[in-house]
Amino acid sequence: MKSLQQGLLCILMAAGPAGVAHAQSEPLTAGDNLMLELREAFRRGDARALAQKLPQLNRHPLAPLAAYWDMKLRLEWAGNDELRSFLDNTRGSYYEDRLRNDWLLLLGRRGDWATFTTELPLYRMNDDREVQCYALLAQHLGGQADVAPQVRERWMAQKAADEGCATAARTLIKAERLPALAAWQRARQGMENGNQRVATQAVGLLNPDWVATVNDIYNSPARYLDDKLTAIRPRTKEFVTLALVRLAATDMEAAQDELQKARWRVQLNDEERGWVWGVLGKRSAQKLADNALDLYARARDEHLSDEQRAWKVRAALRAGQWGVVRETIAAMTEAQQRDPGWTYWMARAQQAQGSPEAQALARPLFERIAGSTGFYEQLALEELGQKIAVPPAPPPLTADEKAAALSHPGLSRALHAIRIGLRAEGVREWNYSTNLHSPGGMPERELLAAAQLACDRAVWDRCINTSERTRAAIDFSQRYPTPFREAVLRRSRDIGIDPAYVYGLIRQESRFVMDARSHVGASGLMQVMPATAKWTARKIGLDNFQPHQISDHDTNITIGTAYLKLALDDFEGSMPMAAAAYNAGPGRPRTWRNGPLLEAAAWAETIPFDETRDYVKKVLSNTTSYAALLSGQAQSLKARLGWVGPRAATAQTVNRDLP
Repeated sequence: MKSLQQGLLCILMAAGPAGVAHAQSEPLTAGDNLMLELREAFRRGDARALAQKLPQLNRHPLAPLAAYWDMKLRLEWAGNDELRSFLDNTRGSYYEDRLRNDWLLLLGRRGDWATFTTELPLYRMNDDREVQCYALLAQHLGGQADVAPQVRERWMAQKAADEGCATAARTLIKAERLPALAAWQRARQGMENGNQRVATQAVGLLNPDWVATVNDIYNSPARYLDDKLTAIRPRTKEFVTLALVRLAATDMEAAQDELQKARWRVQLNDEERGWVWGVLGKRSAQKLADNALDLYARARDEHLSDEQRAWKVRAALRAGQWGVVRETIAAMTEAQQRDPGWTYWMARAQQAQGSPEAQALARPLFERIAGSTGFYEQLALEELGQKIAVPPAPPPLTADEKAAALSHPGLSRALHAIRIGLRAEGVREWNYSTNLHSPGGMPERELLAAAQLACDRAVWDRCINTSERTRAAIDFSQRYPTPFREAVLRRSRDIGIDPAYVYGLIRQESRFVMDARSHVGASGLMQVMPATAKWTARKIGLDNFQPHQISDHDTNITIGTAYLKLALDDFEGSMPMAAAAYNAGPGRPRTWRNGPLLEAAAWAETIPFDETRDYVKKVLSNTTSYAALLSGQAQSLKARLGWVGPRAATAQTVNRDLP
């Protein structure tokens, strides 16, 4: 019997090129079904089953994926020679880089810097922050340039308590290249965002004996503060700050009372108090409270985190305080200022000053981001006096360009994986092939050819996402496809809803993936929740509706558009509020609309939920682009946005039954 290593090499060499991508409707082969079995074995961590069945794949195009699963399960005990044999035999593929990524993480955890530094230059993706932190640590240990600012930036950007950046931070703190304050600030992030593990990991880097105190503070910040009368020692001051941050995140009123006690006003410095006031300001802004800017005024902008500054701008937009908008964006980091949203609002804040000098400052900011796609890009274009129109199509793809995409091994394997039900695996290989294999990704013509290949196979999410990577050549037919066109147009006409709005919403909900299913159970093209589908079907008289029918595209479109129209009617025709209701339920936008009358762009930016805020902006931008495509006429995003404010007394009664 061959050894595992020999069997693996045989499989990889027998797999050969992936060949031509097949049509989506082609039936599964015995090899395809075996791949699905091996995927389940991998999920179970059953290395024995994988090793036994791997040779049966013979020349299946996805054999390298199965071989990767096998190596991944055995990574901890596989020898370097076996790992390098796999990498050599998959050279140039996604699976080579995927395993090297896994191996680099293992080498970093083990502290095997000799092997790590040998393999790192061969790693192409370079999109793993943890690997990046290990690489920076290796540079530090090798006596190279100061890496502390880069480590700090990556560590603070991590949402989870990963090992790589924490290890690098620990080493740099011990070497006095990174201040202890970085660990305390990281712990504050954990307290502020409800991530206990982040807080304990950060403080544990300074002294493992302090972790128990951090746990006590997280669980009962008020009790910790009640027991403290003084905070003289630096670590006690930081513990008190952590307790105030945690209290601010859980009980704002109690935190304000505590923070204004004389002992903390005297014993904590401006930076420590400023962070806590920043948490209170952010929490108040997220609640759309009128006192948010008053709370922010107690802290200097330089003491706020990026997220706190972002919410200060949102609070200022809601309050119409353009001076605060301008000053706060000016205090952001350069990277944060480059975001199209903050560029747009800075330009608007300059514009609001009214002087010719201020207008002159605003125009180049609008010009920097203006474009035919993207929410703020489209708004900037309108500020420059232009409407949103379909840009000229790029020159048609040549036969050679199409053939190159068709024969690309990574794209072909990805399409095969998606076709047989390995969507996540296929999407990862597709993205690697288009975005990461070469520095900067594929050139634009290759991207257009790859996108067209996906369009031709009705793999709409890859079609859209790949085409969106082009900058100079913009193909609206790829970026804004119209599958199920007859059904969407007919249904939209029948119920009186803009088909561009329907398409804009579907594009954001599912990217036209028929079997899309969200983490909360929404299904199909329009991502309808089971209970909502049942209620809507009954409302529109769809007799004998069964839950499984929501996966049928005609039924999904019928129910999804009906619910969207009901939401639109309930919000007096406001597309932004109806989109928010579709994503977050109608009760929330009914609350969010209360307060000052706002232009809908500002209202959308102040939506408290990150997902819904992004969703509303993208749906409305998509809608404007689809309207230009479907009508052949230039369009206005501003006109679709309108204004948002409290419900008029003359408006129809709220539809309380709307789920």
